[in-house]
Amino acid sequence: MIERTEIMANTLPETSICRAGCAQKVITPPVGVSLAGYFHDRVSKRVRDDLYARAIVIESEETRLAMVSCDLIGVAEELTGPAKAFIEKETDIPPENVLICATHTHTGPEVRANSVVTRSDEWFGNLPRLIADSVRIAADSMFAATLRPGRAVVEGYSFNRLFRLKDSSEQFGKRGRDAEIITEAGPIDPELQTLSIVDEEGELRAMAVNFALHPDVIGGGSADFISADWSGEMAKNVAAVYGDDVVTMFLQGTAGDINHAPHDPTHLPRSGPKKSVQLGRALAGAAMYAGERAEPMTHLPFGSQIEVLSIPYYTRTPEFMAEIEALKSKKQGPFEKYIIERAESWPYDGKNADVPVQAMRIGDVGLVALPAEIFARIGLEIKHFSPAPFTFVVELANARSSTYVPTTDQAERGAYGAKPILSRWLCSDAGRRMSDVALVMLYQLWENVI
Repeated sequence: MIERTEIMANTLPETSICRAGCAQKVITPPVGVSLAGYFHDRVSKRVRDDLYARAIVIESEETRLAMVSCDLIGVAEELTGPAKAFIEKETDIPPENVLICATHTHTGPEVRANSVVTRSDEWFGNLPRLIADSVRIAADSMFAATLRPGRAVVEGYSFNRLFRLKDSSEQFGKRGRDAEIITEAGPIDPELQTLSIVDEEGELRAMAVNFALHPDVIGGGSADFISADWSGEMAKNVAAVYGDDVVTMFLQGTAGDINHAPHDPTHLPRSGPKKSVQLGRALAGAAMYAGERAEPMTHLPFGSQIEVLSIPYYTRTPEFMAEIEALKSKKQGPFEKYIIERAESWPYDGKNADVPVQAMRIGDVGLVALPAEIFARIGLEIKHFSPAPFTFVVELANARSSTYVPTTDQAERGAYGAKPILSRWLCSDAGRRMSDVALVMLYQLWENVI
């Protein structure tokens, strides 16, 4: 009698083999640099845990793709342009086939020019070289591999941080106005997705993890240490199970309106190192759960493209400037002073921004890379209409075209993330334009890449 398992095995399509490489390069700055992510200066006094550029390079049918995730607040063309130039020269991977993104840690160095705090230009000047080195090392150490996409639903760790009020406006957090709050202003994305790189011996060598959760957990406004936050803790936990050489790459999902703090009372940690450790354990567990159930892909068409959109910047209105004048008449802290300075010096009235949108295909996985912090509903829409069985939407990638990108309707409701100039640089319809183009590119990759 033929065993049922033998019959099933004979009906399975053959697994596709590609070549892959992975590496991680320490990019930790020296102690004493200012930390990015707040509207006041926080000077680092120690390194709690190192920051990394983590790279995965994959090759199939002579097409090479590279992904790099950096433990930084963000990336900009000033950083990614030189890094991609190094990568192309040293690995022959063209810029459109390279995705460089940030985890968005708020306990890392400032990388943005003309920001609230000072950037260490000496450290920053070497950063493109370090990022490119991670890709070069990965490309120089490639091995036969299978690619395995997985997913899990993770609830109870991410929360929409904006609330709709009875007057139809929106605000960040509750701030003691419970009587005026209707409910959360938007959804979360509870899907955690993984792409595992497994060698011929069946050993995990790298894992890309896509999940939407703002990583401002471990230190807050009083932080005086360097840390990768919970995504670094996640990588530690995965390495503790699979080995120290396993590279865990975090691809930040659309978390522009998503935080870690529960809305209801809890005995569990709410913030700080304990919360970061909790998230690192829980999300590592979810990633391992997804990875252990993931089947190897049997068809590996690769492709990538970038389209640069021209999207109008926000242009100041008389109503907006009247708000600024009213703010100037009140007592001002660092936050208010920053708003006034930004509003009065805004140089982009009537101008357009170059906004690169990237789409990749890796077998059954589609990746969309967007250059800002993106509200969760936009990512969910891309996933809903995508042709890909797995769609990773990655924010803070390749450039810095804005700080936040809300949905078209939320852009005018006044909450943080939608407030013009402070957190929204582009026109109110920017998110729709970006998601529409991303979907067009995904369908082109699915129809034209065999």
